[in-house]
Amino acid sequence: MEQISSQGEREAAHRRLGDVLSACGSLLVAYSGGVDSVFLAFEALRVLGPARTLAVTGLSPSVAGRQHATARRVAREFGIPWRELATREMEDPRYVANGSERCYHCKSELYGRLADLAPRWGYTTVADGANADDVSDYRPGARAARERGIRSPLQEAGLGKEDIRALSRGAGLPTWDAPASPCLASRLSYGIEVTPTRLRQVEEGERVLRARGEEGDLRVRHHGGTARIEVDPGRLGAWTDPDRCRRIGRELRELGFERVVLDLEGYRRGSLNLAVLAGGASPDEAS
Repeated sequence: MEQISSQGEREAAHRRLGDVLSACGSLLVAYSGGVDSVFLAFEALRVLGPARTLAVTGLSPSVAGRQHATARRVAREFGIPWRELATREMEDPRYVANGSERCYHCKSELYGRLADLAPRWGYTTVADGANADDVSDYRPGARAARERGIRSPLQEAGLGKEDIRALSRGAGLPTWDAPASPCLASRLSYGIEVTPTRLRQVEEGERVLRARGEEGDLRVRHHGGTARIEVDPGRLGAWTDPDRCRRIGRELRELGFERVVLDLEGYRRGSLNLAVLAGGASPDEAS
């Protein structure tokens, strides 16, 4: 459940964020181009200045092209010092195997590289964009962050997703209403091997949905030969049009899926993690 603060609570948390960032001295931000990391990088720039702030975007097949483009565009528009770093999680067989610890292995690669590079580049602290709402989801990547001394200033300040959206809107950040967009591998059901082809199927599948008018949070969940579509529950009524369903089904099958199904519960955050959280499936069976 996402936390929604009162105006006074949000302002107090915003001030706490400034204090947390000031105490960091200088900051290297793991910057994906999503709502949270963009806001964190913007705030770090405001508090610490450009000489003590650097946003770093990992280059990986699991990052959607539109997400990377957003990271680059926002950094340029707002003057956020930015660079890219190629990551090598696809060389790790534990990541490729896609068990329930996949995110841990991915973040271990990224955070390990950033923690090693930060002092060489002149930064005292590395931070991610985890927020106060993330503690309620299954987040093995958070363990990788703790092990490598990565800070989470938004979480430390008590800012949840809706707080961050509201503050981003007030700051004029274009990502304030951007849909949540974790890595493409998070769409693959546990136990299905992570491959560049499957990651592109997911990315192109979601592009098809948006081209057909779907907005907001949506997912194409990859279950091997089956694409399971999740859309905003308020949009499910649009799927009563048989011609529209046939067109979308045909386009997704052209991407290599054998079957396309619509999830009647609609989009919900972390749906592939539900079995893991409930303890009802082994790590490699959870979906």
